[in-house]
Amino acid sequence: MSEFDHEHSGDTSVADPIVTTKTAPKPQEHAENETETRRQPPYNVIILNDEEHTFDYVIELLCKLFRHSLATAQELTWRIHLTGRAVVLTTHKELAELKRDQVLSYGPDPRMSVSKGPLDCFIEPAPGG
Repeated sequence: MSEFDHEHSGDTSVADPIVTTKTAPKPQEHAENETETRRQPPYNVIILNDEEHTFDYVIELLCKLFRHSLATAQELTWRIHLTGRAVVLTTHKELAELKRDQVLSYGPDPRMSVSKGPLDCFIEPAPGG
């Protein structure tokens, strides 16, 4: 008789291994939520009106830096002019900071001799974020 036959022949002198089954605990709800990606709160990029930049400058800037269409850039430029400010982009904080920095480094309006620097631009948390 082989060793295998001996172990499984019903001979009780050799202990059969004890097999137990255990059900894995059910994951808790909060454990799943901890691994979910959390969205960053949105930030607004805001441009302020001034008398040192032409409409053409602002429209150009909005098209180049923010990739707005001409129609959207014109609408935003009018909003900046009429209300003193406009939200030109709502995005996550890192991109908002980058866009603000790009506006601030865009420089003065070459079309106006009184233009000595960039448009005023800042970011703030978007409402409801």
